[in-house]
Amino acid sequence: MTPEELGAAFEAILFASHRPLKLRELQTATGSERRDAEAGLTALEQALGGRGVMLQRLGDEVQVVTSPDQAQFVRRALRPEVTGRLSPAAYETLAIVAYQQPVTRAQVEELRGVGCETVLGNLELRDLVTEVGRAPGPGQAKLYGTTMRFLQVLGLRNLDDLPVPDELRSAFADGARDLPEESSESSG
Repeated sequence: MTPEELGAAFEAILFASHRPLKLRELQTATGSERRDAEAGLTALEQALGGRGVMLQRLGDEVQVVTSPDQAQFVRRALRPEVTGRLSPAAYETLAIVAYQQPVTRAQVEELRGVGCETVLGNLELRDLVTEVGRAPGPGQAKLYGTTMRFLQVLGLRNLDDLPVPDELRSAFADGARDLPEESSESSG
C-alpha cells in the first residue's frame, strides 16, 4: 500500500474507533510494518491539514479529533456536557505535570510548595493526568503524565505543541489571562 492508501485506511479505522488506538493496532489491522505505518500517519496528517479534524498523537497512541478551529461549531451542534473550570491550583498542578512529566506527587508538591494529593486525584478523575509508571527507589512513587484527553481539551496535536515558557510569559504580560473552559468534546 502507498502511504496515502495506508493513511486512508487509518483514517477510516480511527474515525470508527471510540478510543485512541496504539500504532501497533493500526499495523495489525492493515498488515503494515512500523516504518510504513509512520509514513501512512504522516500522509494522513498532511491530508487532514486545514480540515475539520486533525490527527492527535501521544506516544504510540493515535486518534482523530475535532480541530480546535471547529470546536465551537461542534459544541454548538452537540451541546456536550461542560464539566466546569479547573481551579487555579488544578491549572498550576496540571502545568507542572505537563512540563515536567513524568513527575511524582512529591516533585509537584515541592514546586508548588503545598500538598496536591487531592488536586492530582481530581485531575485523574477528569482524565487529564494518569499514572505513567513508578519511580525507582523506596516506595516506588507513582509517576504522573498527561493524557490524550489533556491534548484534546487544550487542542494540541502532541506535547511538542505546548507553548514554551517565554511565550506564556509574554501572553500573560499582554493580558491574555483567560484559560480555556474544559468541555467533553469527542473524537470521530
